[in-house]
Amino acid sequence: MLKELLLLPAAPLRFTVWVADKVAEEVERQEFSPGAGVRKLEEIQQARERGEISEEEAAELEGRIIEQQMSAPTLSKRGQGPDNG
Repeated sequence: MLKELLLLPAAPLRFTVWVADKVAEEVERQEFSPGAGVRKLEEIQQARERGEISEEEAAELEGRIIEQQMSAPTLSKRGQGPDNG
């Protein structure tokens, strides 16, 4: 009980850190999702067709995206609330 009373002033900070962590997880999930990779590859293809990038540039960008997708971190389950983790 005493510990909880002493930690009470830190509750808003713990909640803020938890929210920031959840936002970071969502950004990471969206960045490394298969759908994001497909969209990026489609954008490269369209830029190639419009003549905005060369075949070599397109191949290099596609390689980077494929490599990024292959090495995407697996997201582990973290705590479900501000008191966990």
